[in-house]
Amino acid sequence: MTRAAYRYREYIIGPNLEPDAEPWTFAMKCTTCGEASEPGEEIQDAQEWAETHLKANPDHHHYREHVTRPYRAVPGAWQ
Repeated sequence: MTRAAYRYREYIIGPNLEPDAEPWTFAMKCTTCGEASEPGEEIQDAQEWAETHLKANPDHHHYREHVTRPYRAVPGAWQ
């Protein structure tokens, strides 16, 4: 018969703020027609896309922001 002992480890999951972490990306999507901006690292680019889209489509009033932010699990103490 094989015996095994198990230990559990706590982890904290949060935004990855390490220097080598993937960058945050931002995009906007028009929920009226489904068109969306390309993801980019500057939120201003996504907001400018929405303004340009609204000017070209004055009846498109609803947008959704998509933010991609890398997360990381940091190991804690063994229990």
